[in-house]
Amino acid sequence: MSKQSLIFENWTFKACDDQEWLPAKVPGCVHTDLLRLEKIPNPFYGTNEKEVQWIDKKDWEYQTEFGVEDALLSQEHLELVFDGLDTYADVYLNGQHVLAADNMFRVWNVDVKPYVKATGNVLHIRFRSPIQEDLPKLEKLGYALPASNDQSDVGGLGDKRVSIFARKAPYHYGWDWGPRFVTSGIWREARLEGWTEAKIHDVFIRQDQVSASLASLTAVVEVEMPAASEAVIRIQTDGQSWEKSFSLQAGLQTVEIPVEISEPKLWWSRGLGEAHMYSFAAKVLEGERILANAEVKTGLRSIRLVRDKDEAGASFYFELNGVAVFAKGANHIPNDSFTTEITRERYLHEIVSAAESNMNMLRVWGGGIYEEDVFYELCDEYGLLVWQDFMFACSMYPGDEAFLNSVRHEAIDNVKRLRNHPSIALWCGNNEIDSAWAHYIEEGGWGWKKDFTPEQREKIWADYEAIFHDLLPEVVEAYAPGVDYWPSSPLVSLTGDASQHANPSTSEGDIHYWGVWHSVEPFENYNKYVGRFMSEYGFQSFPEYKSVRTYAEEVDLALESEVMLAHQKNGAGNRLIKQYMDMYLHEPKDFPSFLYMSQVLQAEAMKMAIEAHRRRKPYCMGTLYWQMNDCWPVASWAGMDYYGRWKALQYYAKRSFSDVLLSVDGTKDNVIDIHLITDLLKPVQGRLRLRLIGFDGTVYREETHEVSVAANAGQNVLTLNQAEWLQGRDASATLLRLDLTQDGQEDIVQEHYFAASKDIALQPANLRVTEVQEADGHYLVLDSDVLAKQVWISSENEGVFTDNFFDVIPGIPVKVKFVSRAELQGAGGNTGPGAVQIRSMADFIKLTSQPV
Repeated sequence: MSKQSLIFENWTFKACDDQEWLPAKVPGCVHTDLLRLEKIPNPFYGTNEKEVQWIDKKDWEYQTEFGVEDALLSQEHLELVFDGLDTYADVYLNGQHVLAADNMFRVWNVDVKPYVKATGNVLHIRFRSPIQEDLPKLEKLGYALPASNDQSDVGGLGDKRVSIFARKAPYHYGWDWGPRFVTSGIWREARLEGWTEAKIHDVFIRQDQVSASLASLTAVVEVEMPAASEAVIRIQTDGQSWEKSFSLQAGLQTVEIPVEISEPKLWWSRGLGEAHMYSFAAKVLEGERILANAEVKTGLRSIRLVRDKDEAGASFYFELNGVAVFAKGANHIPNDSFTTEITRERYLHEIVSAAESNMNMLRVWGGGIYEEDVFYELCDEYGLLVWQDFMFACSMYPGDEAFLNSVRHEAIDNVKRLRNHPSIALWCGNNEIDSAWAHYIEEGGWGWKKDFTPEQREKIWADYEAIFHDLLPEVVEAYAPGVDYWPSSPLVSLTGDASQHANPSTSEGDIHYWGVWHSVEPFENYNKYVGRFMSEYGFQSFPEYKSVRTYAEEVDLALESEVMLAHQKNGAGNRLIKQYMDMYLHEPKDFPSFLYMSQVLQAEAMKMAIEAHRRRKPYCMGTLYWQMNDCWPVASWAGMDYYGRWKALQYYAKRSFSDVLLSVDGTKDNVIDIHLITDLLKPVQGRLRLRLIGFDGTVYREETHEVSVAANAGQNVLTLNQAEWLQGRDASATLLRLDLTQDGQEDIVQEHYFAASKDIALQPANLRVTEVQEADGHYLVLDSDVLAKQVWISSENEGVFTDNFFDVIPGIPVKVKFVSRAELQGAGGNTGPGAVQIRSMADFIKLTSQPV
C-alpha cells in the first residue's frame, strides 16, 4: 500500500490584465486577498460594498511553483484534486491545459502523471469573470429568468440577472440580508495525490434496517484497481470484523459487504439521547498485505419523513429511531460572505449556540453552500438534525443539457460526501421556487409568470421539473437510500394541480409563513397560521450597538442614514421595524435604544410564534425560524449576529425551545390557557404554583395545582378566568408568575402579562447585583425594587449568559452564570465577564408619557 499527497502552498495571484504577481492565501478568494493586501477598503464597512463591484468583471489568475519528492513522484497515479474552484476556471500544469471547471460545488480531479516532474512545476489557474461568462447566456436565452434576490443593480448590471446560469453560491449575488460580492478563487483545498496498487475512493455505510436490537448495514466500497486481482475487503468497527472475497477487475468498481451489529448504540438528536458515533475501517487485502485502506464515521439510526393522511390533512414530521421528533431550530445561512474566512471556531460557536438554545435541527438553506465537512461533523457530535437543501433558491433555472449535466455531477458529489452523516435527515430540492412560480394557479405565486408567454411558461416549468422532480430525487435514491427527498420548501405534495402549492393555511406539507413582516400582519397571526411543519418565518432586528459601530460611525446612527440603509438589504426593513415597534412597544429615547428595542421586538415576535407552534403539537411537529446567523454585520432576521453575539432572540429561543415548556395562551377573551409541553421520552408531572403579583412585588393571590403530561406530548393543563383572577386590579401593573416544581426543584418558569407590552406601566428599576464566584464559574444574582422588564446584561468579554433579556420581579431573584466564548465551546477556563452593564427596558424608553 502506498499513498502520498502534497497540499499546494506559496500561491500568487493577479488580475489577468495586470503585470504584478501578489501573494495569495489558498483557500481564499480574490476579494479576501485584495483586502489582506489593502488594495480594497473593508467591504463590510460603511457603503464600501459598492466600491468593490469592479472585481467580478475582471478575469483573475492564481499560480504556484512546486517540487515533488521521490516518494510521491514514484507513485503509479498522480492526480490533481480541487475540492472547490470558484467557478469558471482553466487549469494548466507546466503549460498543459489539464482541466476546465464550471461548477463551484463540484470536486475536480484529473490524472497528471505525464506532466509532473521533480522540480520546477508550475500550476496556473485562470478564473474567468462569472459576469462576463454568463451575460452572453442571458442574451442567447432571449428572456430573463426570475431571480428575485439577485442585486444586479448593485453590481452595475441594471436588470441583467445572471446568477441563475452559474452553479455558484446564489447569495454571492446579494440577498435581502446579504451583500453582493461575486467571488472568484480556490475556495477549498488544492492538492496532488499519488497512489499505487489500489485506492479506496469512497466508503458508504448504508443503513438498511436499524433498531435497538439489530443494525443491518451494508458497507458500499468504491475501489480502483490497477489490474485484476483476487482480494478480500474487510470492514471493522468496535472490535468486530466482517470480510468478503472479490474478484476485482482493473479500474473502478463498487462492491458491497453485509454488516450486522447486535444491540447497537443508536445515534439520537439532542434531548433524546446520546449522539453516538461509530468509526468503520475498510481495507483491501491481498493475503494479509494491505493494498488500500480508508476510515469513515457514522451514527446508526433510522430516519424518515412521515407524511400520513389524517382527518386534518397529512402529517409532516421526522421519525428518529421510531420516535416522533418535534423539530426545534432555525435556518442556517453561510457564516460569512467570504466562506474561506469561516474558521472551525466560528462553526463550533454556531453549533454549540444552537445546542445550548435547545435546538435539535438546522436547515441548511438553498441559497448558500453545501457546508464544510466540519459543520456536519459538529452537527453529528451535538445531535442536531440537518434539513439539507440543494443549492437552488428563489429563482427559475435553465434546463439545457450542459446545465443539467453539471447539476447531476454536483448533486452526486455532495450527496456522496455527506451521506454518512447521521445528522442528515432530509434532502430538499430548493427554497421557495414551487410556491414562487405557482404553476397551477394563474394569479398565484410572486407574479413571475405574467412576464412570459404560455410557451415560455411551459418550457420554464418543464426545466424546473427536470431538475427538482426527476434529476435530484434520482440522485438521492441512488446514492443516499434511506433518507427522504422533498422537492421544494414550502410544498403541500406533488399533486400536479393547484393543491400542490403551499400557503399559510395548508394542512399538509411544510409552510413558510411571512404574513408577519412582509405583509405587516399582526404578531397575533402567528397563532392563526400554524401548519404541520413551520420551516420558515421570522422578524428582523438590529445587532447591538457594539456590532453596529464596526460598520458605522456615530454620525451614521440614524434609521435612514446612507450607511444604515446600506446595511439593511430588505428594502422596507427599517420602516417595518419602526412600524411594528410603534404597534407593540414603548418609544425608544434615542438610536442606541432603538437597537435594543428592535431586539426585544424581534424576540417577542418569535416567542409568540414558537410557542404557538409547540402548543399545537402533534398537529404541528416542527418550527424553524429564519434565521440562525449572519454573513456580515447587518440588520436582519438573525438571532445571533455576524460576530456570534447572541441577540435577545437567541435567549428567548433557548427558553421557548426548552425540552419541557410552560406556555401561556392569552389570545382568547378573558381566558388564559396554560399548556405543558414535553419533547422528552418520559412523562412530566409536578406542582404548578401560580402567583398574581403587582409590579412592586406584592403577591395578591397564590394557588398550586398538580399537573402532568404524557411523554413526548403537550396539553392544556389549566384554564383560568382572567377577570376572576384580576378582581378589578390594573391589568397594566400586574402579572401572573408560573413555577413548575419537579422533584422538589422549581425548574420551569414563565411569566404572563395581562396587558400588551406597550401598555405596561414601566418605572425605572433599581437593580441590585451580587457577584458570586463559584467552583464552576462566575455568577450574578439580580434583584429589583420594581418590575424590571427585559433585563439586558452586556459584558466586556465575549461570551453568553445562561439567561438574558429576562424579567426581574421584586422578591424573586434571578441567578445567571457568565460563560465565556471559549468555555461555551468546551475549551475550559473560568474567565469572568469583565465589566458588565445591566439595564432594563425602562432605561431605553421615553418615560414622560408613562403613568406615575
